Amino acid sequence: MVAISVKIYHIYIMFRSIYKDLIIWKNSLKRKPLILYGARQVGKTWLLREFGNSEFNKTIYLNFDTDHRIHSFFADNISPSGIIRSLENHFNEKIDPFSTLLIFDEIQECQRAKDSLKYFNEDAPQYYIAAAGSFLGIAGGKFPVGQVNELTLYPMSYVEFLDATEHNVLKETLLDKNLSFNDLSLSHDLFIRKLKEYYFVGGMPEAVKTFAETGDFNAVRKVQSIILNNYGSDFSKHISGINIPKVRMLWDSIPSHLAKEKKKFVYKEIKLGGRASEFEDAMNWLINTGLVYRIDRVTDPKIPLNAYGEREHFKLYMIDTGLLAAKSSLDIASILDPGTSIFTEFKGALTEQYALQELIASGSSPVFYWGNSGGKAEIDFLFQYKNKIIPLEVKSSFNTKSQSLAVYMGKYKPTYAIRSSLKKYSKDRQLFSIPLYMLSRLTEFLIDE
Repeated sequence: MVAISVKIYHIYIMFRSIYKDLIIWKNSLKRKPLILYGARQVGKTWLLREFGNSEFNKTIYLNFDTDHRIHSFFADNISPSGIIRSLENHFNEKIDPFSTLLIFDEIQECQRAKDSLKYFNEDAPQYYIAAAGSFLGIAGGKFPVGQVNELTLYPMSYVEFLDATEHNVLKETLLDKNLSFNDLSLSHDLFIRKLKEYYFVGGMPEAVKTFAETGDFNAVRKVQSIILNNYGSDFSKHISGINIPKVRMLWDSIPSHLAKEKKKFVYKEIKLGGRASEFEDAMNWLINTGLVYRIDRVTDPKIPLNAYGEREHFKLYMIDTGLLAAKSSLDIASILDPGTSIFTEFKGALTEQYALQELIASGSSPVFYWGNSGGKAEIDFLFQYKNKIIPLEVKSSFNTKSQSLAVYMGKYKPTYAIRSSLKKYSKDRQLFSIPLYMLSRLTEFLIDE
């Protein structure tokens, strides 16, 4: 008898919560061509291909960046029938409109392909078209208004990180709405330990994949460095030469701004005599690409918050906590510290970065921060929930005393206020104290009241 050796390979599958929105899009009777927005390397291509492989009989994949031959299919005739005929000939495949997903990847590289989405929506809505493109390229382009559905993909959240690192039971525990918030606290120490890992690894899929497969923080840091270098290279590719130095100066200054006690962005700290007018175009470009989040100040918190944002006072955060850790050269040894040093590094910058990502990923945007006119009191984040304005104070340790939150609550008497820290869940009248790892379930604390 011949012995047969079978090697079992680990198949890496990422859980992305946005997947359910793709299913809703697929089943919608009013479906339009889909645009999946997102910064580079947040996993758009992987997600659409996984969606196609799992939910359709066939997937036709076009990449407008790597295969310039397909540009010719859109050069003259962009009627759906002409495009479909060209694609069928090119791929030697019949395209069944009811069971085939057409993926237009890096669509920002072909304006005519973007224009064609209008005609697919109006003349051939039976076709499933899902387009993806990096904000780096899309920032300067345009899509047909009202002719597409839109979704945005962000870096992986803490919940998605738990699943990707094979702690799916912990993920399900965190998401289990049948468990009370006090029940979740039974696994408090484990949630905190995994949160420390997430602070360092972050949510860029390649970094998470590397950590899930190797558990090697040094390997993760190498991946993060490559991503940061790639972003730097993209600056040269997508913006005019005169703005490249300004974009780099802004981008490189974010960690030092976040390391301050008061994290308000100050142009003069970029360069001596720096002014808003000098850096405005570079600032807008970074924000539009999705690499930077801008949080404006509100001194008069009223509904709608958008109407009360003060553009001259703001903070800048990066796209991902892991990239912030890498760009700040956070020592890898700090992740192994049995204490809480990673939470307090850079005066809580990583904790604020994490909290903002969780707010954005959960749909609690737009987000602002509050500060009084004298600058002596400041609340990390404000967001609007239904007809209420919710203050969120974030603490990077077990010390949760906050004079600023007391000032805000005394002045504005909010229906709810939230403090998030390393402490377990508790509630004192309208003030919720929730652990940092529960931020993904933020609105549930308000719904249950």
